[in-house]
Amino acid sequence: MKKPYVVVLVTTANKEEAEKIVNSLLEAKLIACGNIVSHVTSLFRWAGRIEKAEECLVFLKSRIDLFERIAESVKTLHSYEVPEIIAFEITNGSEDYLNWLESSLK
Repeated sequence: MKKPYVVVLVTTANKEEAEKIVNSLLEAKLIACGNIVSHVTSLFRWAGRIEKAEECLVFLKSRIDLFERIAESVKTLHSYEVPEIIAFEITNGSEDYLNWLESSLK
């Protein structure tokens, strides 16, 4: 692999918010692809209590050098006070897919 690629995970309050975020990042060429998984049940600690929410989980494919710009964009578009924005490095992948990913980014 030429450059370190990442999958960025973001949870959203609903599908509309997820689509708004993915479309904005695609337009800016900060991601090559975004997958939206609806109806994810999340349990988490917030404000000293255990909470439960139905959310969407978004998988964003990009490069590590674009992560900070992705995170800032997500924060401006997201409805949560503290949105989940975490990245996992892609350690290996199909050369054809990674070439397509690279050609789709800035």
